Amino acid sequence: MEGKGYAQEVYTKDGTVDLRGRPVLASRTGRWKACAFLVGYEAFERMAFYGVASNLVNYLTTQLHEEIVSSVRNVNNWSGSVWLTPILGAYIADSYVGRFWTFTVSSLIYVLGMVLLTMAVSVGSLKPTCANGICNKASKSQIAFFYSSLYIIAIGAGGTKPNISTFGADQFDDFNPHEKDLKVSFFNWWMFSSFLGALFATMGLVYIQENVGWGFGYGIPTVGLLLSLFIFYLGTPNYRHKARKTKTPARDLIQVPITALANRNLKLPSDPSQLYELEPHHYVVTGKRRLHHTPAFRFLDKAAIKDGNAAGSRPPCTVTQVEGTKLVFGMALIWLVTLIPSTIWAQVNTLFVKQGTTLDRHIGHSFQIPAASLGSFVTLSMILSVPMYDRYLVPLMRRRTGNPRGITLLQRLGIGFVIQVVVTLIAYIVELRRMHVIKVHGISGSKQVVPMSIFWLLPQYVLLGIADVFNAIGLLEFFYDQSPEDMQSLGTTFFTSGIGVGNFLNSFLVTVVDDITGRDGRKRWIGNNLNACHLDYYYGFLLIISTINLGIFLWVSSKYKYKTESIEVAESKI
Repeated sequence: MEGKGYAQEVYTKDGTVDLRGRPVLASRTGRWKACAFLVGYEAFERMAFYGVASNLVNYLTTQLHEEIVSSVRNVNNWSGSVWLTPILGAYIADSYVGRFWTFTVSSLIYVLGMVLLTMAVSVGSLKPTCANGICNKASKSQIAFFYSSLYIIAIGAGGTKPNISTFGADQFDDFNPHEKDLKVSFFNWWMFSSFLGALFATMGLVYIQENVGWGFGYGIPTVGLLLSLFIFYLGTPNYRHKARKTKTPARDLIQVPITALANRNLKLPSDPSQLYELEPHHYVVTGKRRLHHTPAFRFLDKAAIKDGNAAGSRPPCTVTQVEGTKLVFGMALIWLVTLIPSTIWAQVNTLFVKQGTTLDRHIGHSFQIPAASLGSFVTLSMILSVPMYDRYLVPLMRRRTGNPRGITLLQRLGIGFVIQVVVTLIAYIVELRRMHVIKVHGISGSKQVVPMSIFWLLPQYVLLGIADVFNAIGLLEFFYDQSPEDMQSLGTTFFTSGIGVGNFLNSFLVTVVDDITGRDGRKRWIGNNLNACHLDYYYGFLLIISTINLGIFLWVSSKYKYKTESIEVAESKI
């Protein structure tokens, strides 16, 4: 390591360190060499999650004998918890122990939950007994053990989900132009690996669960998850770790509004440069990034008035602190308009599956596909679309727009939301067709098969997968990219929590709709017998609210101001 220039070249410029806190060599760590171990874990983890989630509604109705509305509600509540617990996991990582160690502990909890769940569906005393294809109702202790296993998985996911993808993005140095370009494709290929895991779950594990046994169906992803952790820890010498630069990064979210409120009667200077900010040298020394002033949420600027708070008990906040808080406020508005699209996606593992069980699922004379396996077409369309998006659409649009991403992050989300509206329209039309066939053939029994191929549902699954390439990947990248530097794990939970709240919202809607429409002996929109319900009305309702939500998104996104920041690099003194 002789000479100043050489030292600048071999060490990463963003301050990343190894597990012991020592500076890391750029040539030997990070980038795709490190991410290869991470995407391996992600593929197996998604296989485990979707191996449970994709067919859970069928397990609850066929093995635990829950009613359809109750099973949909329970699936949504569990899925919602899986996607909401990352808020706590991200906070612990950002504020206390970092991403790596939060992930390590949480992954062990995740595996414990999968082991217990496999036991719950395998050990005779822990599952309902069956004879001649008829199963008894589960006892209270069996139900408690089963749901405890599920929610242990949810707790484990809380520490793994927000930190593993963010940890992967940390492997690229934003101060290095080449690595910054590589990072543009990271989230596309990260999600691609998760799609592969989901594909195996929906095509293989679902069939094994229904035709070989639930124990094998849950045991395989459990072993796979253990294998993925082994792969993850093999890559430990290659990883870069972001050093925490703030002990309590979320404190600004409280401090800035309180200071702005205290200064509410003061007049803002006409020139934003008169607001309080630290000297550039401070950001060079600390390695932090300085955010530029934006006109959004102007009332928060009062927190940075230099001569505010005459008593002197509360010092002014910096422009960077204020702008970081503005970013979170802006992301919160975008987050609100992602809830309805997440509710639409929640149908894949609930009503779409139960709808598919009423249709003709035969391929040839003897083979019958599980209804949940149709979800594999969501994944297949994603897998085919990601390379096309990354290798063809992005370069094409980059030449036209000059944007490194081809299109802006919010334009990407908007395209995905438009496709989702089309999905709800198709789901509504297909259900109208199913109701027509039911009427023509006089079908009324809950177990009667409607003489209509399950592949009528195929277009909505395929389009939903294409939509996810735009909005799911776009949301993950958007919330990571737009988060304040010290809150990127917590920022990523905007993505996970949106999916979680969407699942809870679907649970709420299904429960309320079932209660209201079933009063006074009227025909329910959703009930135990989907052949005697008005599921088409529910899909029509989803179409209306998703169209309204799209209009709100377009308005909110037109007002959004993207993050602008300065990166200062100190001269090496070696």
